Amino acid sequence: MFHLSGALLSMLGDRAAYLDPGSGSFLLQLLLAALLGVGLALRASWSKVKGLFRRSPADEEGDDELDEEI
Repeated sequence: MFHLSGALLSMLGDRAAYLDPGSGSFLLQLLLAALLGVGLALRASWSKVKGLFRRSPADEEGDDELDEEI
């Protein structure tokens, strides 16, 4: 998306850009919505993400047996 924006902005040349308060407010709303969306997506799938890094009970039992043999 940023590449497309950069390409479009490079076509403008020396034209002056005007950002009124409404544009700034819109950009702020986009940023906040993106941050909240990512936060909600992480919260909804947190248990799956956490499960990727958690050891399974079978792995823990196998480690105990190896420690006893050494």
